[in-house]
Amino acid sequence: MAKIKLEYIWLDGYYPTQNLRSKTKVEEHENFNGTIEELGMWSFDGSSTRQASGGSSDCLLKPVAIYPDPDRINGYLVMTEVLNADGTPHISNGRATIDDNDNDFWFGFEQEYFIMDKKTELPLGFPIGGYPAPQGMYYCSVGGKNTHGRGLVEEHADLCIDAGLNFEGINQEVASGQWEFQLFAKGAKKAGDEIWIARYLLDRLTEKYGYYIEYHPKPLGKDMDWNGSGMHANFSNETLRTCGSKETYEKICEAFRPVVKEHIAVYGEFNDQRLTGDHETASINDFSYGVSDRGASIRIPIITVEKGWKGWLEDRRPASNADPYKIAGRIIKTVKGADIS
Repeated sequence: MAKIKLEYIWLDGYYPTQNLRSKTKVEEHENFNGTIEELGMWSFDGSSTRQASGGSSDCLLKPVAIYPDPDRINGYLVMTEVLNADGTPHISNGRATIDDNDNDFWFGFEQEYFIMDKKTELPLGFPIGGYPAPQGMYYCSVGGKNTHGRGLVEEHADLCIDAGLNFEGINQEVASGQWEFQLFAKGAKKAGDEIWIARYLLDRLTEKYGYYIEYHPKPLGKDMDWNGSGMHANFSNETLRTCGSKETYEKICEAFRPVVKEHIAVYGEFNDQRLTGDHETASINDFSYGVSDRGASIRIPIITVEKGWKGWLEDRRPASNADPYKIAGRIIKTVKGADIS
């Protein structure tokens, strides 16, 4: 018999920006294969996470995805959904709202973030009481003058790959101390699971570096002339991947126009500070789409056009602190509601 460490991970009830929570369950297994079927439900004190009252505090954790934990011996990372005591989805459970049981929708998320120094509470590369050189030389840079935090970023990439996530890349972003990683999955729920596990691994890793991760889309203030952080959502379904029709693409894009407020509502807190129409963003008050247009709300990738209108779309509006489950759920609802007859 071997002792197995199962790290049950969930999202708390803070609104509008939820936080990761986790706790470890140690179990004895003779032959553990690392599957969901081998895991049981668990519970936690919801009154401590804004998910229940003290008089009826138990919430349930339902395992939905499991990955090997590359940083622990006999360890596994268990992504869970939060349920009420009667087994129904908790109001904070965005994953349960995704209408994609057949995994028709594919998502590729581009997660931007700032690495912050705990001592200065500033992004890496920022001096106390001042500012580094203006943005321009940091994007995809190399060398100690402009590149900050590569050690943590490289270690995080290795952890994600070792955990079995479909990790697709990393790059330094436009501002000092700002980075991005990319993940892709076939199935909206899986895509959300993997982003949250990747965030968990990143946040946990900072504990030994003296850093923390800032997902605020504009952590340097709305008036600072620096790029904000987003989480661009690249998405497709069978129609987008195979239709070969510019008209169909335009009808799907137009379906987003009347529901701008519904999308912005789940695209992240403080996103109004980022979506100003500057720094490669569309205004939060407008809606637009265009081929290869990084200043549009939705970009139609040039590759999609070159392949005969077969590919995907990129919604550039989601903020870095948004919940990928809620983003995917809203996008799927809009796409399914498009009149493409």
